[in-house]
Amino acid sequence: MSKSKSWLSLSWVFVIQILFQSSSTIAATRKEIGFPERRICRTTVQGRYLLSDDNGYVCDALSLDPQYRCCPERGDKFSCHGCNVLSQCCNSYEFCVSCCLQPAQTQKEQVLKLKVAKPSTSGTYLSVFDFCARRCRHNSESVVHENAYVSDFHHCFSLPSNSSGSTISPVEARLNGINVVIGRQGESCDSVCKSNGQSCVLNKLLILNQCDIIQKYMSCKGACLASVGPDQPAEVVDDAPKNLNPGACLYTRTQSMLSCDGSHRHTRRLCPCA
Repeated sequence: MSKSKSWLSLSWVFVIQILFQSSSTIAATRKEIGFPERRICRTTVQGRYLLSDDNGYVCDALSLDPQYRCCPERGDKFSCHGCNVLSQCCNSYEFCVSCCLQPAQTQKEQVLKLKVAKPSTSGTYLSVFDFCARRCRHNSESVVHENAYVSDFHHCFSLPSNSSGSTISPVEARLNGINVVIGRQGESCDSVCKSNGQSCVLNKLLILNQCDIIQKYMSCKGACLASVGPDQPAEVVDDAPKNLNPGACLYTRTQSMLSCDGSHRHTRRLCPCA
């Protein structure tokens, strides 16, 4: 009887030893595989309701992962919702950051060479997220008279105009000294400029009367269309009748019709003031 118990005890010891060695091997194997650890995300903190993380996702604060501080990976990554990709300006800070993080929009090599401030002793951006989070807030190129925005799309992530590789086109250079202002619905450029203590510069309307220039200041969600009327260049308001192409930007091919006093109850004019 004692021999049987001894044999049974030895058997259990042998089994336990085998199990222990197996578990050690499994643990070692898992350790060798090296499953990637999730990193903690960086996020914007400016918005009241939304956040953008450095992965390029946008979410509300309640959806943020409490442990890793990342947005859920749902919806569009690098979303440009509410952005004019051509002008690189958005009507929302968080979506501006998300769109800016898209590699096709912002080149990492170029951004990391930029100076954070003007002095030559200033540092550079540590990441594309740092650049996007700062650039999208506000910049002098999106305001007029230092106290008003050029348009509702004033969160812009384009490279500073004085950065390397960035050039001003000859057409834009002809707008030096001109304040380009977007009027209210149904307002003429004479009225727009007068409210800013300036006058409408008629010959500069010819410069603004081009799609690539209009799209720098307006959203043009319904594309840019040739039209006829003294209220152009302009943008059709969103609540206009469907036959007027809501959201579209308009330019006129009949340049003789360009006028500072023209207006239309369903458009907002793009005006040159000085």
